[in-house]
Amino acid sequence: MIRNQWYTILESNEVNSSKPLAVKRMGEKLVLWRDSSGKVTCMHDICPHRRVALSMGQILGDCLECPFHGFQFDQRGQCQLIPANGQNTPVPKAFRVDTYPTFEAHGLITIWWGEPRQDLPPVPFFEALDDTFSYITIRDHWATHYSRAIENQLDVVHLPFLHRTTIGRSGHKLVNGPLVRWEDHAFERDRLNLWMNNQLDTGQRPLKPDEMPEPTGHPGLQFQFPNIWHNWISDEVRVFAAFAPIDDENTLMYVRFYQRFMRTPVLRELVNLASWPLNLIILRQDKYTVQTHDPKASDLKGGEKLIQGDLPVIEFRRRRDELKHTLSVPLDDAIGTFK
Repeated sequence: MIRNQWYTILESNEVNSSKPLAVKRMGEKLVLWRDSSGKVTCMHDICPHRRVALSMGQILGDCLECPFHGFQFDQRGQCQLIPANGQNTPVPKAFRVDTYPTFEAHGLITIWWGEPRQDLPPVPFFEALDDTFSYITIRDHWATHYSRAIENQLDVVHLPFLHRTTIGRSGHKLVNGPLVRWEDHAFERDRLNLWMNNQLDTGQRPLKPDEMPEPTGHPGLQFQFPNIWHNWISDEVRVFAAFAPIDDENTLMYVRFYQRFMRTPVLRELVNLASWPLNLIILRQDKYTVQTHDPKASDLKGGEKLIQGDLPVIEFRRRRDELKHTLSVPLDDAIGTFK
């Protein structure tokens, strides 16, 4: 995982004000809880006193109480009370728990996983997914590194094979391009836009990326670093995914089906519910193959023999490598020149 980025890690409805929630994200044990105003706090799930799990404690107004000795920690992670010392005894500043800034919107909880700073960058999301859409969510655990799960959603070559009974039934195996553009805006060039053009193979040569026509419409796929993805199926139907890293070998997938062609309340919910089985089948078709990747995490130069159709995956790896090492790796070093 790459630090100093906003990671979407949970849905809002998973955290309530009655009980703290213990989760593992980015290889760390975390606890999330809501204070008296409903604001979410995310902190390390360990008490600095005797190193027990704070998630076993209880929420008392604007503090989380340790279950072992009653130490109370506020939203900043600072201990406000050591009961054994008496309520009028000042608490040493050393009694504090590391916390992560949180942001809640769109029914999602996102944390700044990194070093504290005053000028945090904008929290990423896809502007096209507005409140005119309703959605239903599938949560699915994948035994793979989050980078592999992301790459699968950027892979335009596998559809007629893994999904031959669902979304790949057209048999369009030949891949033109694909065309990849990085968006340079508030998110600092960390949004990948992808236009796909798969065709039946009748003996023609696939177009190279620079031979593709200039796009006139929205991208079919978008990925926003570090871990959210958007499939623009139509103006009325979208699919969204957040790839929440659990640790180096596990990812929790949050996959949402968005639609706005049916807006009547009861019918809207029925349509959303009806989409759930097919989307789960598609997701599982990917899952059982992606989990076999070796090694679990992807790498720019991981020994794979890549092809032109892998360009979105290569671009993802190249940018991820830049974020890890703050240097640029030439594309030709990864795959050579397309011929």
